[in-house]
Amino acid sequence: MEHLKRRSVRLAAFCAALLAALASCEVGQAPPRRQVSDGDPDLGRAAFGRYGCGGCHVIPGVDRAAGRVAPPLDGFSQRAFVAGVLSNTPENLIAWIRHPQQISPRTAMPDLGVTHEDARDMAAYLYALDER
Repeated sequence: MEHLKRRSVRLAAFCAALLAALASCEVGQAPPRRQVSDGDPDLGRAAFGRYGCGGCHVIPGVDRAAGRVAPPLDGFSQRAFVAGVLSNTPENLIAWIRHPQQISPRTAMPDLGVTHEDARDMAAYLYALDER
């Protein structure tokens, strides 16, 4: 019974986020430009390599980042959601990179001990990919 309550809460949260995303969109309108003002995309690219993210993800511009376990990270700034559970905002992306297990306990993404500064730079890199 408890698992049904948790599932209902997650479904309600997902629906609310989806409705909020849809309400903020207009037909033919480009998604909002996302960026991390105090992040450094070049440091973020290096951090992806240090944390070994390319073992699971394809990450454009990151050496040996050709993993096929998790989704590729190209076009990230155009996505509505982070990991299918959070609205795609810099704050949410940073939180996800740092603590994926706290946000979604059943995710396959491990908590790698990413620092706030590295997560900020990694988010900046993902949002800058479309500009490179």
